[in-house]
Amino acid sequence: MNARIDPSQLPLPPLRSVTQELPLHDAEQLTRGGSQARIALNGQIYFLRITRAGKLILTK
Repeated sequence: MNARIDPSQLPLPPLRSVTQELPLHDAEQLTRGGSQARIALNGQIYFLRITRAGKLILTK
């Protein structure tokens, strides 16, 4: 069962410091409602995939 979750309702992980919060990104927005997205880091391209089971996989 895949229920839609509002990311703003998720608990935030502990802060690294009092002034620095971790960013929260919605995977479905990153994939534009699909199941895959490309993510660039230091000139490398990575692939983010949402599985049928609702898990995230990040590969190079």
